Amino acid sequence: MLARFGAPVAFLAAATAAVLLVRAGLHTTAAPAPTATRAHPAAVVSNHPKTSTTAVRKRFYSIRAGDTLGDVADRLGMPVERLLAMNPGVRPTSLRIGQRIRTR
Repeated sequence: MLARFGAPVAFLAAATAAVLLVRAGLHTTAAPAPTATRAHPAAVVSNHPKTSTTAVRKRFYSIRAGDTLGDVADRLGMPVERLLAMNPGVRPTSLRIGQRIRTR
C-alpha cells in the first residue's frame, strides 16, 4: 500500500521542488559577465566617472488595462506628441496591455 501511494507522492514533491527552483532562477538578475579588453599600451586609464549630460538612458512604460496615450502622457508630464515622436511605430488607437513604449 505504501509503495502504491508513496511513489506518486515522492514524484509530485520532486516535480514541485524542481518547478520552484526553476522559477526562482528565472527571476534573479545576474550581473553580466566581465569581458576581457586589451588596452593600448599608451592608453591613459582614469578612475573619474564620466559626467556627460548627453547620454540619456532610455526608459519605458508598460501599458496597463484602460490606459490611453493621453493618460500616459499626463502621468509622465509630457505632451502626447513627444510620446509619439519617441515611439514612431505606436498607433494610439491600438495600444495593447503589456506593450512597452519609450518614455525617455
